[in-house]
This record gives sequence, structure tokens and C-alpha cells, in this order.
Amino acid sequence: MAAGITTKNDLEDQVVQQLEQVIDSELQVDIVNLGLIYHVAVDADGVCKLSMTLTTMGCPVGNLLADSIREAVLRVAGVHQCDIELVWEPAWDIDRMTRYAKVALGLHD
Repeated sequence: MAAGITTKNDLEDQVVQQLEQVIDSELQVDIVNLGLIYHVAVDADGVCKLSMTLTTMGCPVGNLLADSIREAVLRVAGVHQCDIELVWEPAWDIDRMTRYAKVALGLHD
């Protein structure tokens, strides 16, 4: 990463923006607003590491989501690799969703 061009935080923000383009095919809402992304970090070598969960442990679209995530993240200039760690703790629940996701799914606060 060249000094003065893009900061680590800028890269991480750009990654999150790209992740907002990844739609969970079952729920038709992006994975950021669903609360599936727990952590995003980009190191100085352009390696993005993110932690995410799925809506259920047996989520049938997990591999599809992972492929879509890698595609989206690698569109960010300065990111050359994307490592995804699936986490189950804390477990995902609807409280992790944004208000936008809840409205899109017809759930009420």
C-alpha cells in the first residue's frame, strides 16, 4: 500500500461497501445489513481477512456466498487475497440485522 494514497481504514471501508453488493440468495438482503459480517481487516500486503457467520449452520448457500464475497472483495484496488473465517460464536440472530434488513424482510422492531 503506497503511503498517502489509501489508508488501511479506507481499504476496509471499501471492502465493506463491496460486501453490501453481496446478496443472500435466500433472504434477498445484502450480507452486511443481515449482520453476517463480524470482522473485516486488510493488512499491509493487501490480504483481507474477514469473519462471518451464516444464518444457520447448515446454510445451503454458504459456498456460493463465499465465492461471491471473494469476487466482491477482490474488486477493491489494493486487495489481492481474501480469507474468510466462518464463526459460530456469537451465533447469528435477527438482532444483528440493521433496521433496513428487518423492514426488507417484513420484520418489525
